[in-house]
Amino acid sequence: MAITKKELIELLNKDLELEYSAAIQYINHAAVMTGAQYGDIIKELKIHANEEIAHALVLADQISYLGGLPSVDVGNINVDKDNIKMLEQDLAGEEDAIVRYKVRVQQAEELQEYALSQQLRNILAMEQEHAMDLESALGK
Repeated sequence: MAITKKELIELLNKDLELEYSAAIQYINHAAVMTGAQYGDIIKELKIHANEEIAHALVLADQISYLGGLPSVDVGNINVDKDNIKMLEQDLAGEEDAIVRYKVRVQQAEELQEYALSQQLRNILAMEQEHAMDLESALGK
C-alpha cells in the first residue's frame, strides 16, 4: 500500500523527535562519561550532538515544506552511569535511525519527493558514520 504525504509527515515528525532526543542523549553522555581512555569518544559524542541538531533542522524544514507542522516533542532519552552502557545506548539509537532512514528514503521516492530523499540520504550517511565511530569505541 502506498504511503500518503500525511503519513510521511507523521513519520518524519517521529524521526524529528528522535533527533532531538539523540542530541540530548549525546550531550548528557559526553558530559558524564569519565576516564582518560574515553577522551576521544567524548569529543566525538559532542560532534554527534551537533550533527543530530543539524538533522533536526533539516527534518523540520522538510516537514514544513511538505505542509506539516514540525514536532516539538522529544523522544525517549537513555541515561546510565556506565560508560560502555552509554555507548551501547548511543549505538542502538544509531542502528534504529539507520533502519528508519532507509525506509524513509524509499517512502520519499515513492511520493516523488526527490529533494527530501536526498536530504534523508545525507542524514543516513551521517548516522552510519556515527554507528561506525561507536562500534570502534566499543571495539566491535
